Amino acid sequence: MVDTVVAKALLGRDEKIVRVDLDARSYDIKIGRGLLEGAGAEIAAVMPGARLAVVADETVAGLHLKAFSQSLKAAGLEHTVITVPAGESTKCFREFERLCDEVLAARLERGDAVVALGGGVVGDLTGFVASAVRRGMAFIQVPTTLLAQVDSSVGGKTGINSRHGKNLIGAFHQPALVLADTAILDTLPLRDFRAGYAEVAKYGLLGDADFFAWLETNWQAVFAGGAERDEAVARSCQAKADVVAADELESGRRALLNLGHTFGHALESAVAYETERLVHGEGVSIGMMLAHEFSQRLGLIGEDTVERVHKHLSDVGLPVRLQDIPGQLPPAGTLMDIIAQDKKVSRGALTFILTRGIGEAFVEKGVDPALVSDFLKEKLEA
Repeated sequence: MVDTVVAKALLGRDEKIVRVDLDARSYDIKIGRGLLEGAGAEIAAVMPGARLAVVADETVAGLHLKAFSQSLKAAGLEHTVITVPAGESTKCFREFERLCDEVLAARLERGDAVVALGGGVVGDLTGFVASAVRRGMAFIQVPTTLLAQVDSSVGGKTGINSRHGKNLIGAFHQPALVLADTAILDTLPLRDFRAGYAEVAKYGLLGDADFFAWLETNWQAVFAGGAERDEAVARSCQAKADVVAADELESGRRALLNLGHTFGHALESAVAYETERLVHGEGVSIGMMLAHEFSQRLGLIGEDTVERVHKHLSDVGLPVRLQDIPGQLPPAGTLMDIIAQDKKVSRGALTFILTRGIGEAFVEKGVDPALVSDFLKEKLEA
């Protein structure tokens, strides 16, 4: 199983540690304020003598690269820096090819490591590069967004987008270490923090009713920072680590982590990944709302549950309706075509994550496409 160290004194800081138990590929997720300044020492302890390629997007590089590089130098770690454009469009074949070439040009060997310093886009892309170069190099995650800290940096899913949909090309490649400095989140724009919070709420909705109730009471303190933020990140990571340890390659239980994502990914694709209109966490928020409303349509939950989810996501400031997305959306038929390319589709049958209540999500295979299409048509016209 996966153990959490509730609080550990490290250089005068409180640190939480979540262990992802995958036998020889097990690793720690370290969570706390101010971890970036000691990141070099943490990495050196895991990979002594390794040379590094650090990948950061242009925005994160401007904010955090100097401090991160200084920590690497202090630990005696030789490294090269590769920057990429910010935004979802960076998760593409062009940037994947460029990064592979640059890692090779830096003469990194198989025993060296590629480091992702950034959000989910950088983590997914960099991890895929690490999985491919020299048939697999070590990979370290230093997530700088809430979404990345609680979701994309944990569990080894890496990849890029295709014109056919989101995250359809990639590999499972576990990191050797995850360092989540929660103080970095103080620099996030409010919209981005909210988007990441959608993934935090997801863990309560899919399998932990007590955590969801805790979030209803403490979400403002989570946004403010401090102990509640660290607790929310740690509990989210623990929830994902438990699922990953039980089902690393998403053959069963891990699919629960996609609550809201089938609808959400389709919406992201429908707006051509234009972040001015919709970012991933916002798509997940609307997708979770749609999943609960669709569950109500099927008679699985009552209106009170739907209203409770709606209230919490709305209180936080997240979008909850299709009409909350600026601009016009394509018709239901187009959305259904996108959903048909979802990774959870099996032999043409649709798989959705539905729910019987707060914390009671389940995987439903063979969902009737006609029911989903009619449901989407109604929601688009609301």
